[in-house]
Amino acid sequence: EVTMDDFLEALKEVEPSAIREVFTEIPDVKWSDVGGLNQIKQVLKETIEWPLRYTNLFEHARTNPPKGILLYGPPGTGKTLIAKAVASESEVNFISVKGPEILSKWLGESERGIREVFRKAKQASPCIVFFDEIDALAPRRGSGFDSHVTDRVISQFLAELDGIEELKGVVVLAATNRLDMVDPALLRAGRFDFLLELPIPDKQTRVEIFKIHTKGKPLAPNVKLEALADATQGLVGADIEAICRKTSILAIREFIESHKNTKDYSKFQILAKHFKETLKEEQREREDEKGSIDRR
Repeated sequence: EVTMDDFLEALKEVEPSAIREVFTEIPDVKWSDVGGLNQIKQVLKETIEWPLRYTNLFEHARTNPPKGILLYGPPGTGKTLIAKAVASESEVNFISVKGPEILSKWLGESERGIREVFRKAKQASPCIVFFDEIDALAPRRGSGFDSHVTDRVISQFLAELDGIEELKGVVVLAATNRLDMVDPALLRAGRFDFLLELPIPDKQTRVEIFKIHTKGKPLAPNVKLEALADATQGLVGADIEAICRKTSILAIREFIESHKNTKDYSKFQILAKHFKETLKEEQREREDEKGSIDRR
């Protein structure tokens, strides 16, 4: 006998055909994987996660969730990571699109691409659509881009957001490094209702980011995360992740070169000197990069 429970179990395994071509599996990223940004997390919970999870409650309260939320800030501050986290925590379908991927030199193809993304999102609702690099897809008109293509693409995007058919169960999340380059028409109320800035992390946030990226690693007692946070002022989450990865590889290299029996890992540790060496190398690279820019 086939029961309702059997159908519900089968639903967990079936991927919606509407988004097979562009469907990205819900990432295994939790809120705890995002260092700091507690206020941003709370806003996203209230505006994305809750309306999708507690739809009936929002309907009873006669409260419409926002259609769109825009994340902005310098590169590497965690915009894509937090988008993955909200999709994972909300347990809904997730369509991720990079702005430049939709743009086409063929007449009408860019607009068709936008229509297709929204069509699939509606069919696969509840769903989060994440447009990364939205400034490439909808740049400020008159900013030097091909105005004819830009106008058509922005008009199509606005038509989808303003459409007569309500985007029930669909939330649009977008990210940009250059808020000033996004066309102002997208930033009006009823489109991207929330503009959330992800800033350069402060010291406490850097400590939390180091905790995330050193979790489970065999750190020596002389590794102090507070000291590492002090030494990385001005760096963003992506920089800290790279530092932890490079430091681990440095420690592994040293261990392999100094131990004949590499199968015995009991003495392997990541030491403070490994982090110090990585930070020195990072500093040299940044100075070289700055010098290269200054010489142009």
